[in-house]
Amino acid sequence: MLIGIISDTHGYLHPAVGDYFSGVDLILHAGDVGSLDIIRELEALAPVRGVYGNVDGQDIRLMWPEHDRFEVEGTKVWMTHIGGRPGRYDRAVAKELRSDPPELFICGHSHILQIERDDKLGRMLFINPGAAGRQGLHRVKTCVRLSLEDGVSGRAEVIHLDET
Repeated sequence: MLIGIISDTHGYLHPAVGDYFSGVDLILHAGDVGSLDIIRELEALAPVRGVYGNVDGQDIRLMWPEHDRFEVEGTKVWMTHIGGRPGRYDRAVAKELRSDPPELFICGHSHILQIERDDKLGRMLFINPGAAGRQGLHRVKTCVRLSLEDGVSGRAEVIHLDET
């Protein structure tokens, strides 16, 4: 299974995302969507799951949860917008991460691309896909493609989007 992971679009979907996410089986949006139009555009490519972020309005908050725990391809996933990072998880998630860590933890918010195994949490894979939108201090727009097979995360491919 191939998953597209994106975050912090802030109402802007880079035109190349469609090319990079063409053929993915699932798209995960880790919050700060900014507009329902973004969700519709992504849904034209593949099924979409997401969480709302701190800038998302009531329309997206009614559609998506703040935290989403689910299983896909035998992998336990937890997605939230504000999650922190390995060694410095947000207080709102830290206790539950320690007591019941998923195999894959996805968050956004920081606009900082980071993919790292957290050996302190059972080799949990942490992914923050960075920011794909125009707003924020990030210099490069990014998203990620991740392969999953039989409960094991495989290759994570970082996608650098050009300045459009």
